[in-house]
Amino acid sequence: MRWDIFCKVIDNHGDAGVCWRLARALAADGDAVRLWIDDASALAWMAPEGCAGVSVLPWRGDEIAPEHLGAETAPDVLIEAFGCDPAPAVVAQFAEAIRRDGRKRCWINLEYLSAEPYVERLHGLTSPVFRGPGEGLNKYFFYPGFTAATGGLLREADLSARQAVFDRGAWLAEQGIAWQGERLVTLFSYEPPALASLLSQLAAATEPVRLMVTPGRAAAAVRALCPTGEPGGSLSIAWLPHVPQEEFDHLLWACDFNFVRGEDSLVRALWAGKPFAWQIYPQDDDAHHEKLNAFLDWLQAPPALRQFHHRWNGFANAPELQWPDAPGLASWGETARAARAGLLAEPDLATRLRRFVAQKS
Repeated sequence: MRWDIFCKVIDNHGDAGVCWRLARALAADGDAVRLWIDDASALAWMAPEGCAGVSVLPWRGDEIAPEHLGAETAPDVLIEAFGCDPAPAVVAQFAEAIRRDGRKRCWINLEYLSAEPYVERLHGLTSPVFRGPGEGLNKYFFYPGFTAATGGLLREADLSARQAVFDRGAWLAEQGIAWQGERLVTLFSYEPPALASLLSQLAAATEPVRLMVTPGRAAAAVRALCPTGEPGGSLSIAWLPHVPQEEFDHLLWACDFNFVRGEDSLVRALWAGKPFAWQIYPQDDDAHHEKLNAFLDWLQAPPALRQFHHRWNGFANAPELQWPDAPGLASWGETARAARAGLLAEPDLATRLRRFVAQKS
C-alpha cells in the first residue's frame, strides 16, 4: 500500500514530530510512505537517520516537482495532517487514479488530539469535497484520542520492551551528565507564566534538583530569568541539545518529572508513565483552556495536579504554583501510570487507521 502524508509546519517540533512518527509506523509494516512537508528542517535532528520506506518530499504551496507525479505514484491513502489542504496536483493525481481504475482509495483528514466530547462524535465522519481537483470525493475525519471510540495514540510496537531494559544511569552517562542521584526534571515548554515561580521553588527545595532544559523556546525562557545560567540553591541546569525522537523518549524515561508541551510530547509523556505537566498550545480566545480541562477530566487528575496545570497554563484566578512534595509526586505518578495502563490495553493509532481504511476501501 502507498501512503501520502501532507504536513504544513506551524510548530516545527509537534507537526513534524507527529507526521514523522505516523510515517514510521506505517512503513514498519512494509508500506511505502511519502511525507510531503513544507519545512523539513527539524527532521535533520529529529530523524537524522531517516527510515526505510519513508521518502521526504518538499512541498511549498501548490509547488510539486514534476518528477514526483505520475499515474503509477498515486497514493492508496491520502492523509492531510491537521487540515492542511494537500497540493492540488497530488489531489488531481489521486482523483484521476480513482476514475481510471475504479478502485477505492481513501482520503483522511488527520485532526488534532483532544479529549473533548466532540471527538468521539466526529471521528470517522464523512466530509464531501465540493470544489477543486478532488470535487466529488469524500474525506474522512480521523481524530486521535484517548478512548476506544477515537483513533487512539501513536505507539511503536516495541515501546514497552525498550522501556523495560532502559538503564537511566547508563543513558545519562552517555549524555555526559554526571548524575549524583538528584531529582531530574525535563523542561520542554513555551514561555509558561509561572516559570519564574517554578525556578524559585526548585532552587529552595530541600533536595538537589537538576532541570533538563530543552533547546529553543524553553531554553530562551529560562535564560531570560537566569542570565548567568545557574540559578543557585538546590537547583542546577543541564542545557540539552536537539535530540532524535528516540532520545527524547529516553529523556522522559530518565526524569522524575516531565514538563511537556504541544501534542507529540504529551503522548510521549503518557508512555513514559512519570508525573508530568502539560503546557497546551495557547490560543488567543483561551479555547485551549477547555481542551486542557477535558484532558484533565479524562486523566482523573487529583485536585492539586489540576490546579498546577491551571497555573502553568496561565488560567486567570488559578492558585499560585506549588511544587509538590514527595507524597504529591508519588500520587501524580500513580495517576500517570494508571492512564498509561489503560492506553496500552487499546490498539495504537496506526493499527486503528489501517482498520479504518480497510473498511472504507
